[in-house]
Amino acid sequence: MTQVLAVPPLRQTWRNLVFLLALPIALIATSGQQLQPGSQTRTLQVPGGEIEVTLPDEPMALSSADLLTWVKNCAGAVAAYYGRFPVDHLILRIRAGSGSRVGHGVTYPTRGGLILITVGREATTQALAGDWVLTHEMIHLAFPSMADEHHWIEEGLSTYVEPVARAQAGQLPVDEVWKQFIRLMPQGQPGAGDDGLDHTHTWGRTYWGGAMFCLVADVRIRERTKNRKGLQDALRAIVGNGGVISEDWEIGRALAIGDKATGTGVLQELYRQMRDKPFPVDLDQLWNNLGLALVDGAVTFNDKAPEATIRRAITSGSQKRGARKERLMSPRSNSYLSGEN
Repeated sequence: MTQVLAVPPLRQTWRNLVFLLALPIALIATSGQQLQPGSQTRTLQVPGGEIEVTLPDEPMALSSADLLTWVKNCAGAVAAYYGRFPVDHLILRIRAGSGSRVGHGVTYPTRGGLILITVGREATTQALAGDWVLTHEMIHLAFPSMADEHHWIEEGLSTYVEPVARAQAGQLPVDEVWKQFIRLMPQGQPGAGDDGLDHTHTWGRTYWGGAMFCLVADVRIRERTKNRKGLQDALRAIVGNGGVISEDWEIGRALAIGDKATGTGVLQELYRQMRDKPFPVDLDQLWNNLGLALVDGAVTFNDKAPEATIRRAITSGSQKRGARKERLMSPRSNSYLSGEN
């Protein structure tokens, strides 16, 4: 039986186009076996929730066990970062595609959380071990849906948190986290004619401008709390107060909850600085303070740098802290490394 879902008012032209193109896929995906006749469905228990996984019904180099282990590892990294998996029930549809890599992923608020992701028929366990896409998509679950002008914080958070969470879980070398940030973060700097993050919707400002906001916020929170708190505490508090993808919030509400959790005003202060005017960040000085340098393509660490302890705390994961509406809205997708929109 075809399921009919209520569609909320559409808001912004370019995101509306993405939404309309993706709508038939999402509607089919919510009707179970219509997506892939004969496909297998498994339910995985993860800390704080469960994931209903539909596996491809086409022949693949990977086994079902390989795919389920990959899903559980990605969910484990996200659950460890946030203290629990952000939603009680996630629907995950894995589709077979061409090639030997994990392909495109997209996340919807439908039924509390829906992710569609493509895995190449020739993909190997090595490809799954090196994948960032599914973790990126799962992190989208852990923040409320924003108005269109704040799309940068939705994508920026996934761009920043994904490698950090994987490093904390031992799934990504720490030097690779900082190598990515040093190489790619400059793409988030404001350019000529920039009107701030809320008004400049280029790919670089959306993904890496948003990630730069998160990095600066993380460092500032740790500076003001003597490294006792970080962005991770703020994000856990937002999820703990119901701030997940199936909920529509104003950005101010989310930032205020995050600031209360850290005992600072960093998120709201930084948002005022970056929302409607260019706010370049001196990344060279930031890397120097954290004790980071990129030499001949390799990251070097200076543990005598003034904020080396902050750098280590971000990726160590050393801190120990102890019914949703059914809707279909604009998706969040995984184009941050390629620049695709």
